[in-house]
Amino acid sequence: MKIFRHLTVCEHCDRVYARVELARHEVARCANCGATLYRARALGLEGNLALTLAAAICFVLANATPVIRISLQGSHNEATLWESFASLAHGATAPIAVPALLAAIIVPGLQIALMGWVLGCAALGRRAPGFAAALRGLHALRPWSMVEVCLLGALVTIIKLSGYLSVIPGTGLWALAALTVLITLIGQRDTHWLWTLGDELAARRAGAKP
Repeated sequence: MKIFRHLTVCEHCDRVYARVELARHEVARCANCGATLYRARALGLEGNLALTLAAAICFVLANATPVIRISLQGSHNEATLWESFASLAHGATAPIAVPALLAAIIVPGLQIALMGWVLGCAALGRRAPGFAAALRGLHALRPWSMVEVCLLGALVTIIKLSGYLSVIPGTGLWALAALTVLITLIGQRDTHWLWTLGDELAARRAGAKP
């Protein structure tokens, strides 16, 4: 598939525009429907890499530590995200277990991994192997990441259970809240600058060869 990096297409009305460089805080909008086409890059390579590393740490904590702790008459029980989705696989909720797992854990994990791969290689001064496939993957995964829905579900559960049991938010819940913000920032960022960066790294590497 041929890529036209000097062009951009409105995701809402399919109108095509030539890309222009934006000043800091500027936003390009579609003249036809008013939708946002892309924004000026606010963070550099180091800033975006730091953002991705922070998201990776929060992702691990959100999945490895308990989201909530329930206490009743001296008995305690804790649940992580993985355990919560595993419980969905039983009974009438089984059909939604797989899509919920994909939207809340697998897709966000892939987004973080792909962005980390591209930015990590760029920080080392080279274009990542599979660079084009990674950026296409980031674009394709963007609509399927729904960490915020998972967070909302956890908050609703805590509110409902708090009327009957002692419910204590766990480390995983706070990590999930931070991950929601970070993955939203990662998913909404325009990747055009990464294409430009990749071209620059490839040209620099080609020029360095004897």
